Amino acid sequence: MRETSRRGLRITAALGFALLLLAVIVAGCSSKEQQPPVEDVIAPPPVETAPEDDGIVVPAEPDFTAPLTGLKQDTAADKRAIAVMINNMSKARPQSGLPHADMVWEVLAEGGITRLVAIFQSDDFPDAIGPIRSIRPYLIELGETYGGLLVHAGGSPDAYAILQKQKKPYLDEITNAGSYYWRDKSRKAPHNLYSNLEKLRQGADKKNYKTDVPVPVYPFAEEGATAGGSPATQVGISFLLKNYKVSYAYDPATRLYARSINDKPHTDLTTEKQLTTTNIVVLGAKQTVYDDIGRLKIDLESGGPAMLVQLGQAVDCTWERSGDGVIRIMKDGKELPFVPGKTYYHIVPMKPTFAEHITIS
Repeated sequence: MRETSRRGLRITAALGFALLLLAVIVAGCSSKEQQPPVEDVIAPPPVETAPEDDGIVVPAEPDFTAPLTGLKQDTAADKRAIAVMINNMSKARPQSGLPHADMVWEVLAEGGITRLVAIFQSDDFPDAIGPIRSIRPYLIELGETYGGLLVHAGGSPDAYAILQKQKKPYLDEITNAGSYYWRDKSRKAPHNLYSNLEKLRQGADKKNYKTDVPVPVYPFAEEGATAGGSPATQVGISFLLKNYKVSYAYDPATRLYARSINDKPHTDLTTEKQLTTTNIVVLGAKQTVYDDIGRLKIDLESGGPAMLVQLGQAVDCTWERSGDGVIRIMKDGKELPFVPGKTYYHIVPMKPTFAEHITIS
């Protein structure tokens, strides 16, 4: 009996152990079935970190382009152009205001001296402009190219006839706008007459001249592009007198030409800095003397030879008066673009030849 009882206990223990082992195996299988396969597990998205602030602020591109310079600016250049007759005799230099002009024309007056027509349109500034001198018919033509208000002190009889009979917009210190000018006592007359943009615009308003006259549109090249041509780092221009010569020297660092007269820097009285320009244009035009005083007629209609100098290169071309009255610089039937910046024009005689008035090196 006792033997049988022990055998039963062993059998019972063995059965219990077998049942326990079976339960463990089943539980393990069940746990494995509940876990998803590795490829079905979705990883959390990576955390994006904000880029570090390097402190560099990129300025916004200006919204406006000045029509006569092609330069970008923050405000619209929409005021009427002002064309000022600037004295260029030696006693009148250095002049004031020329660094602010968008375009400057240099052309002969009587006796072989030259006069400057400075076109102010895109720049507002308080500095004086001058010395201011008299006007001629061809200077009226140049100013009207830009729809400009004509600013001068006196004029030839023919010029006065045009201004008054054709009712041109003009401010003459002698006849109709003396209060908008002043004399600088530190300089001798007649080389001491000045005005500024504020006074000139006041005078225009007083006379009810239009303020919203459009200016011509010019083509401008892309950054660094030129019209091509031959090297031109030194430019010399002669007009009539042997003792008067204009020259320009190119600076590749600034991409500007510095202007000199008779090998001396042509400077501004206010800033004392040398005048510079981006584009140089030389035009050949027929010029004739028509009276005993030596007054000239200059043909600004028929076109002729020209040279455009920019970014250290000079290209031979031609000029023509387009249907809108603007003098255009042409090559192979297409208008040549300017490099954005200031432009200085020079009208030289055709005698003996156009080419003899220019030296390039």
